[in-house]
Amino acid sequence: MYWRYLTRAARRCSVHTTSSRTVGWWDHVAPAAKDPINGVTEAFLADPSPYKINLGVGAYRDDKGRPVVLQCVREAEAKIAGSEFLESISASVSTKMVEESVKLVYGKDSDVVKEGRSAGVQALSGTGACRLFAEFQRRFHPESHIYFPDPTWSNHHNIWRDAQIPERTYHYYDPDSKSLDFAALMDDIKNAPDSSFFLLHPSAHNPTGVDPTEEQWREISYQFKVKGHFPFFDMAYQGFASGDLDKDAQAIRIFLEDEHLIGCAQSYAKSMGLYGHRVGCLSILCVDSKQAAAIRSQIQQIARAMYGSPPVHGILLVATILSDPNLKSLWIDEVKIMADRIQRKRTTLRQNLEKLGSSLNWEHITNQLGMFCFSGLTPYQVDRLAKEFHIYMTQDGRISMAGVTTGNVNYLANAIHEVTRSEQETAKILCSISV
Repeated sequence: MYWRYLTRAARRCSVHTTSSRTVGWWDHVAPAAKDPINGVTEAFLADPSPYKINLGVGAYRDDKGRPVVLQCVREAEAKIAGSEFLESISASVSTKMVEESVKLVYGKDSDVVKEGRSAGVQALSGTGACRLFAEFQRRFHPESHIYFPDPTWSNHHNIWRDAQIPERTYHYYDPDSKSLDFAALMDDIKNAPDSSFFLLHPSAHNPTGVDPTEEQWREISYQFKVKGHFPFFDMAYQGFASGDLDKDAQAIRIFLEDEHLIGCAQSYAKSMGLYGHRVGCLSILCVDSKQAAAIRSQIQQIARAMYGSPPVHGILLVATILSDPNLKSLWIDEVKIMADRIQRKRTTLRQNLEKLGSSLNWEHITNQLGMFCFSGLTPYQVDRLAKEFHIYMTQDGRISMAGVTTGNVNYLANAIHEVTRSEQETAKILCSISV
């Protein structure tokens, strides 16, 4: 009895001693590195200047710099009012959204649609679709790598890293010509091990705004066929390159013609202005409907373990718009309006820089496509723009053209002209020496 009493007392003492101090479970956890895009927004929000400009975020803004709710979304909201509370409809609506998404990217009359050879699932926007595919790749091709274009969207690296997929890069952008380095790209495709996984941007490449031509896409598709590579397309900006949804899916349609099995991540964050709703789709093309059913079940199981099921409101909006001919036609018109506004701002920014007498070549501003302009500004110049002019963008010089407005484009052009003056002077000296 005495020994049991001492043991209990010792235990009480131990518990009291432990609880009297904080156990250092997380003392070894250091702050994570800031996301380059989120970091831009944080710096912008902390700046009290009335002249500040945010050119970091990749979401559409109107010519006043305000977020936009599309008219097609407003009308879809009215149609579905209250229906998101009916749990029984979520599965059927999700299926409808996936079916319409597959038609949008592969073509409504394609054999893929007619034969049911697409394994598609709803995803948490494009990020979630990429993450689902990365995990699928890890499970069923555990020894594989993923090839990213250099550069690519910064979050691609995070997504495949967390899925424990080793990454490699292939040449894409030539900083000297500010255009596609097609010869080096083709060499990397040819030299990669057979049956490698490649991530491709089908249109409005992020961050460069540089896309291959139709002829170049056909050469890329042919070489993929020769090497047996798997093409995974990240379709985040369908419609934002040309204003035409079908034209922006041309690269994928070319690969489809060449009978590739394809993976594709789609997002409605930008094209429908539904950034906060996280609506996307992952589809993987298969040899037949039986294989599609098997792959779909595996992706659904992965999603179930990650987040259960996505919220229903966003998919109701997308499914309603895509399945209603009038709303879909309205959406297509609105996509064209957004793409045209961005293109006009490209033209205006370039013209303003040229009017200021800049000796630098700014043709790439209008040659590039989509949401982003890869300006060619150096990290030092980007820092100067933030500190001296309250203009914020990522360190690689990527400008979100949606943040350029009639009211700020002149101020932006003057600021860029100012921070690139030393480079202009160097160019003049070199030109005079060569003469």
